[in-house]
Amino acid sequence: MAKKIKNLSNLERAKIIQIILLKCINGKPVRGTMLELAQQYGVTRKAITNLWNEAKQQRDAGVLINVNSKLKGREGTNKVTFDAARFKSIHYKLRITQKRMAAAMAVSQSTVCRWVKSKVIRSHTNALKPSLTDKNKLARLIFCLSKLYYDEMLSKIMFKDQGNLIHIDEKWFYITKDRQRYYLSQTEPDPEEEPFRSVQSKSYIGKIMFMCAVARPKFDANNECVFDGKIGIWPLVSLEPAQRNSKNRVAGTLETKPIESITKPVIKSMMLRVVLPEIKRKWPANATKNIFIQQDNARPHISNNDPDFREAASSDGAIQSLQTLTNSYKLDELVVAVTTAFENLEVIKLNYVFITMQGCNAENITELVDLCKCRFTVFDRVDS
Repeated sequence: MAKKIKNLSNLERAKIIQIILLKCINGKPVRGTMLELAQQYGVTRKAITNLWNEAKQQRDAGVLINVNSKLKGREGTNKVTFDAARFKSIHYKLRITQKRMAAAMAVSQSTVCRWVKSKVIRSHTNALKPSLTDKNKLARLIFCLSKLYYDEMLSKIMFKDQGNLIHIDEKWFYITKDRQRYYLSQTEPDPEEEPFRSVQSKSYIGKIMFMCAVARPKFDANNECVFDGKIGIWPLVSLEPAQRNSKNRVAGTLETKPIESITKPVIKSMMLRVVLPEIKRKWPANATKNIFIQQDNARPHISNNDPDFREAASSDGAIQSLQTLTNSYKLDELVVAVTTAFENLEVIKLNYVFITMQGCNAENITELVDLCKCRFTVFDRVDS
């Protein structure tokens, strides 16, 4: 196979002519110069000779020597320019994936990928927003405004400190995830093997619902925590005897079983038997007894007018309910893991949650007032 001849760059061609001129005697290069340069630059002796002849003709004609290559270089591909007007005219449903965008714009996927990398288009994760009626907006505005008060001493609108507010909510916790990211060592010669995880069915991964109650932490004049705000976290489970013997336990052993159907009687029982007694036990003695319990509008939650709840709540003081319309392997290990995580929650982080909620209320007020075409005076946080 014939050896491919190298194409000299313009810089190399200029250097070769300079070397030849330096080695010229009476206008002629010394013997062996052409062969030496051909070997040095990896080309044929004829290529060097032709280059010198071209330069010699220009020199004899008294013009500036220019031995640049006459080959037309590659000036790059004809890249498709981004048409912003056309792109914006395409419906959002055709902009879900790069493949759909490429088809709608009649370009290749690589072109769309280049647009993304050059940041002429960007990805955006869009979340559904609640469709609020005027009545809903007014109710939300009234709720947010109820968290404010006017400080006559400072002549400012301030946030209430929410010191008498207890938030209660429920959340499912799973024993494991269907997909989990790990970082493994690739150090040779012993790279780490991928972990093996298995369950009997990915459609029925073990889970437990927990009910959690928290309040805003309280600090004294020296900024020492006198109440951590952690009322408690409780699994919604039942203990049932095993029906038959197995390799893990004998028949009759009490097993932890999750309550799969979370109904109003289940929530009511937890509130009366567990949550209210725990609030009364942990609530600071010198704090206000006019306590509000905040829940969302989930169907199983009990109403603030429930007679059993009102009787139990007011037995040792005044507690009111505020209804707002707005890796483990066993279940027992999952309960321990979630409970431990709750106990290890830093008090300062729990306090930041309440401050963040103030910011959310402020954003809601500003947005809703703007919708009403009203002007609103910016207010300060209670912590500022």
